[in-house]
Amino acid sequence: MADDAKQGERIAKVLARAGVASRRGAEILIVEGRVKVNGRVIDSPALNVGPRDRVMVDGKPLPDAEPTKLWLYHKPLGLVTTERDEQGRPTVFEALPPELGRVLSVGRLDLNSEGLLLLTNDGALKRRLELPSTGWLRRYRARVNGAPTPAMLEPLRQGITLEGERFQPMEVSIDRQQGANAWLTVGIREGRNREIRRALDHVGLSVNRLIRISYGPFQLGTLKRGAVEQVKPKVLREQLGEDAPGPDTQPPSRPTAKRPAQRTTRPNAPGGKTLRSPKRRPS
Repeated sequence: MADDAKQGERIAKVLARAGVASRRGAEILIVEGRVKVNGRVIDSPALNVGPRDRVMVDGKPLPDAEPTKLWLYHKPLGLVTTERDEQGRPTVFEALPPELGRVLSVGRLDLNSEGLLLLTNDGALKRRLELPSTGWLRRYRARVNGAPTPAMLEPLRQGITLEGERFQPMEVSIDRQQGANAWLTVGIREGRNREIRRALDHVGLSVNRLIRISYGPFQLGTLKRGAVEQVKPKVLREQLGEDAPGPDTQPPSRPTAKRPAQRTTRPNAPGGKTLRSPKRRPS
């Protein structure tokens, strides 16, 4: 096996990136003896391969890896962010256009939350964007039942502990009161399970609508509900820095350099541009 395999990537990750199967599915292929590296059948996923290694699945050469891509998706209400749901509820992945291929979600939005969900075809990018150390602010519009005051929200700005779980300080501002409800803008950096709902409930405010409007530098803008829009590779590299993955470092299986970024929507779901900030607040 090539010497540079020691510095390469796990075989399951390579198979997943090439679109052959998920990582778990790739491990099953390996155990079944369907994967060869440099002409030899392998029986363990505990193997790194480098660019010089020849990988075959079912006797066929591994297709070239797709370039790393990131999409913005306006998740509607009523979808769960899992590939399969034990309760049979509709999932985000069932609603996505099939031409996207296999994608992963960056973090989650629960069934009753809506707004910006990032999607990627690269597991390494997914993990990088989810790390708290990335420090990216996730910003939400929250409609709550009640009449919040700055004093009520101050504990959230300082950080609270719920049932032994420490929540980091949040950015919270009151936008407007609207009858029995009020709109808040909330910013968090960790994204714990139902963090905003639990925190606001702790100070006596019940959330009845929650919309994620940004994830770090990526904005929901006016992207229509159910629509998907790819982030241009240049923008992705600019936002992630010099070491960001992209077409320069991962050759695609077919020419894509001259193709403009495409917006894809579900059937009957109109598309829309992505602006830096929403012009109109939800009502």
